[in-house]
Parts: sequence; structure tokens; C-alpha cells
Amino acid sequence: MSENNLIYSINGPVVTIRGKTGLEMMEMVFVGEKKLIGEVIRIDSDAAVIQVYEETSGLRPGEPVYSTGSPMSITLGPGILSNIFDGIENPLSDIASAAGAFIPRGLHPAPLNEETIWDVTIKVGVGDRLTGGDIYATVPEKAIEHRIMVPPGLCGEVVEAKPDGRYRINDKIIVIRDERGGLHELTLCHRWPIRMARPIKKRLPLTRPLVTGQRVIDTLFPIAKGGAAAIPGGFGTGKTMTQHQLAKWCDADIIIYVGCGERGNEMTQVLTEFGGLTDPRSGKPLTDRTVLIANTSNMPVAAREASIYTGITIAEYYRDMGYHTAMMADSTSRWAEALREISGRLEEMPADEGFPAYLPSRLSEFYERAGYVQSINGAEGSISVIGAVSPQGADFSEPVTQNTKRFTRCFWALDKSLAYARHYPAINWNDSYSEYTAELADWYNANVGGDFMVLRSEIISLLAEETNLMEIVKLIGSDVLPDDQKLIIETARVIRVGFLQQNAFHKDDTYVPLEKQLKMMKVILYLYRKCAAIVADRVPISKITELKLFDRLIQMKYDVPNDKPEMFDDYYKEIDGALAALTSGEAVAW
Repeated sequence: MSENNLIYSINGPVVTIRGKTGLEMMEMVFVGEKKLIGEVIRIDSDAAVIQVYEETSGLRPGEPVYSTGSPMSITLGPGILSNIFDGIENPLSDIASAAGAFIPRGLHPAPLNEETIWDVTIKVGVGDRLTGGDIYATVPEKAIEHRIMVPPGLCGEVVEAKPDGRYRINDKIIVIRDERGGLHELTLCHRWPIRMARPIKKRLPLTRPLVTGQRVIDTLFPIAKGGAAAIPGGFGTGKTMTQHQLAKWCDADIIIYVGCGERGNEMTQVLTEFGGLTDPRSGKPLTDRTVLIANTSNMPVAAREASIYTGITIAEYYRDMGYHTAMMADSTSRWAEALREISGRLEEMPADEGFPAYLPSRLSEFYERAGYVQSINGAEGSISVIGAVSPQGADFSEPVTQNTKRFTRCFWALDKSLAYARHYPAINWNDSYSEYTAELADWYNANVGGDFMVLRSEIISLLAEETNLMEIVKLIGSDVLPDDQKLIIETARVIRVGFLQQNAFHKDDTYVPLEKQLKMMKVILYLYRKCAAIVADRVPISKITELKLFDRLIQMKYDVPNDKPEMFDDYYKEIDGALAALTSGEAVAW
């Protein structure tokens, strides 16, 4: 670290230094006497521009800027899980212990506790040859086995290895001699640049779904494990709530939740709720496999921009161990606003709505780090990215939403009218889509049921027909519709209220296994076909609705426990009996 440069001007989080600086692009620096963390974002022949990740009030021209010679990086090792970081991996709990509720400037505790002692199992011995990504030790960490890997790009022969035992993260574990004879001491952690994607061996096809237990997602608009999805919605439509539900129930091994620019009280709610949730997979606290990155709207804006990269880098680290990770970014709109503010202070030419012209490329760089991959050590892992988008006025034509659609293949459009009607998840089935359906079809047919995708198509078709019919109903009323079209509207009501709407506070409806989702679809469509047949025989639809069959099916999501799918057989018998009695003139209501 050297002091060669002095601050020339300060514009909010943007600091300029003049002269031959000797700095490099994307280099991490310490700014001012308090050594605020910054990053070089522009270099001219006679100046360099730095964005500072901490509050710059009180900073003065003439204060020194210290070079570090390394890019903006975070520490990766045991102790990440259950921790709460800000956007540049400062542990907020340690800061609170040292300085109270308000984050001071220039306080940079170690990202991972350096005094914690870990039980380490050494997997290599002297003489073994290792390459980047190879696992040389394991550590039990909360709900998983933490696999300590050789940093990518390093290879050589093990010339020294410690025995199994108890070590701190900075203790020397093994020593490697590279091909040039240089010695490299490896500990339980290493650092990695947040803007550089970790290398992989190859990308694998996305053929397995990320099972969430949410019917509207798993059945209608599934996301592949390793895929990317966007959740756009206006204020109050349930973006954060939907991400909380996915974080708890999706079948990922590790959850990374990034609160990027959201309100402080909302992040407080996240921290409080996650701390009290029980992991349905293990029965232990959900925080045992969760990493929280909190960078609220009142924190420095530049760190908000970095928080997304910090989160995805941590996700890649656990992916390389062979785990399936899911990253929730809430929200990418606030991240884009941080880009816009920095761009404005740099006096760059604005594009649509003032956002920088490079907004699409930054979004693509982020979402393309998702994927199902084979890592350089041969293990298979994945990163599924679910990014919330907060368009102003729920206007989906604004730049962030439109550019996000370009780089994600799953779009869950939240609807204000559904949210206000207490229909959750408030995902609009007309505006949403998933491009993963064709690739996941074989998995669904093999693991859930051979007719799953056929039934799904019928459900979507009925919903689309209802949408078209409701346009007519709004103009001239429902009385003019023929009975077969009235039947479509009645069946679609069952699908909307009984299938797509879900109750997060009901023990059997908060998470629904795929087998139950399939059986629910079968019963709904069985009733529709049976009713369509007798309507064709001129039985009035009013007689059928009097049987309360449709209302009965709306309640089946509560009446049938998740562990008793055989109870669906009773519905077929009751439907057959009620309709047979109707056609014979002996019908009675349920």
C-alpha cells in the first residue's frame, strides 16, 4: 500500500485525483485520512476517478489516496453462512458491537471472524498435485460441509500439509510449490474480485426445475435450476414477500438474499423474520444456510451498486463446492438507480430516462453469471437468480424492466389489482411467461407424471379463454353467453381461486409438492370435462352450479393434506355421483 496521490475534487461519492496516478482500472483504494474504501472507475492521461463506498461528508481536497494494487475483492471461507454483510462485505453485527446502530466511516472489521476455531479435516498429503478448484480440506459449517478449494489459477505440488485439527481461517493449512518453484501458503480462506466471474469447466443444460412449492410458479411458469427470473411489480404488489416465500421453500442448498436499496424497515423485517424461520429441510433455523446482504436506501449509494456483485460472487463460491444456490436480488431497480446517480456525477451522456447507456450490458453481466455448471473441480452446482424489479408506477415499459426481460427467460409479472384483492402470489397469468417449459418437460413427465405438461397446457388455455370472455362480459353482461362459455368462466374461477391463489399461513397450502399440484389439476379438469359433456346434452349450467361442485374444489387445497394424496380419489366418486344424479333428475347439493 502506497500513498502517491492527493484528492483534487469531491462530488458526492465520486472523487477525482490529478496527475500520473499509477492506479489501475477497478483497483481498490483507500481514500482520505479515514481510509474509506473506494474503487477506480475511470483513468485519463492526467487524472483518475474513484467511486467511494462510504459516506464522503467531511472529506477534503488534498487528503491522500492509498493504492492497494488489487481489485475490489471479498473474503471467501468458513463463517459466511448466517452472517449479515453490507454491500462490500463488512459484517454488520461486528460493526454494531463496536460502534452501535449507526455505521461509522473507516471502520472495517475483518469480514469473517478470525478468532473462530474450526474443526478441519485435511483431504490431501505431501506429494499430491493440486490444481485450481481442488478440495484440500473440509469444515462443518452450520447446515453444510464447507469445502476449502485451491484458488482458481493456482496449481502445484503439496510440500507441506497440517494434520486434521482445529484451526482459525488464517492459519496455514497446506503449502504448494508451483511449476516455477514458488511457494504458496493456503489457509481456510482466499479473496476473489467481485466483478470477475469465477471460472467453470462447462455449462450444463437447464433440464431440472427449481421446485418452489408455489403452484403458479411450478406449474404455469417454472424456473429452471440455474435459470434467471424477474419479478416486476409496483409498490405493494408483494415482490419482497414472494422472494421470502421462495427463499424458504425452494429446493436450493444455499440462499443469498441481497437487499439492494430497499427501505430500512423492510430489511429489518427480513432480518427479524429470517431469524425466526425454521428450515423445512433440516428443522434447524433457516439462517443456517442463508447469507444476508443488507444495503438499504440510506446507506452509501455506491455500495448499493457493489452489493449485487458481492452476492453473486458468494453464490459462485458455494456453487463451485457442488451446491445449488439461489440468489434473491431485491431490487435491481435500486441498483440501476445507483448506476444512474454515479453516471450523472461522472457527467456521462444519459440514455432512456437518465439511465446510463451501458445499463443493458451491466444487467447482462449480472444475470449471465447464473447457470447450471460443472466447476473446474468436476462438481456440479448451480446459481438460480431471482431479481425483483420496481418500475415506477408499475410501468413495465420502463428501461430496467424491458432490459431485464432481454436477459431473463422467466417473467413473473405482479399485478396490483390481484394484490389488493389479497390474491397471493399476485402473479398475473396473462402477462407472465417462462421460456424454460420445453426444456423442463421431460423432467416433469418422468418425475411427476406423464400427463403433467398436457394438463398444464389445458389450464393455461382455459385461463386465456376466460380472459377473452370477460371482455364480452364487461360490455354486455354474462347472461348472453352460451352455457359452454359460462362453464369456462366457472372452471377458470376454480383455477384462479382454488389453484393459483395460495395461503402462506396454512400448513398444507404454504408449500405444495408437485404430486399434489398434478392431482389438483386432474380433478379440476375432470370436473370440467364431465360438465362439458352434460352441457352439450342441454343440461343448464345453472343446474350444475347449484350442486356446489366448483366451490367444493376451491376448498380442496385445504381439505387434502400434502401427505394424503389418496384423498383425491374421493373427489372423482363424488363428482360422478352428483352429476349422475343430476342427469337422472335426482340431484342434491353437496
